[in-house]
Amino acid sequence: MSATADHAEERTNPASRLGFQPGQVVQEIGYDDDADEELREAIEELTGTELVDEDYDDVADAVLLWFRDEDGDLTDALVDATTMIDDGAFVWLMTPKTGRDGYVEPSDIGEASATSGLAQTSSISAAKDWSGTRLVTPKTAKSGKR
Repeated sequence: MSATADHAEERTNPASRLGFQPGQVVQEIGYDDDADEELREAIEELTGTELVDEDYDDVADAVLLWFRDEDGDLTDALVDATTMIDDGAFVWLMTPKTGRDGYVEPSDIGEASATSGLAQTSSISAAKDWSGTRLVTPKTAKSGKR
């Protein structure tokens, strides 16, 4: 694919901006009627696989976590989200944008991600009503030191 075609793909498919790749298994947690269907469909189109739900019992390549302030404890949700992914995998935490019902303060996201052992790498406007925060699991240290 040409560089121009790559850029066109990024503009037309919001999932490519989030770093999803063809063939990845993406576990979706916290889905509800307010989740952004266009983003969900874009992820499925890009990966070529359907999103799997909370009951998926194999290792996923990434997690799409929809979370609203009233959904309970964010730290617990993040810990649960990382139970079925490999070291170095990422979690996209989707929270309602400022002024929307269920808005989550950035400081709460920072605190919960640190407490759950995740590193926050970026935040974007992921969809019309949703902000996305990319969190990564720590990579296991390789044996032996340099």
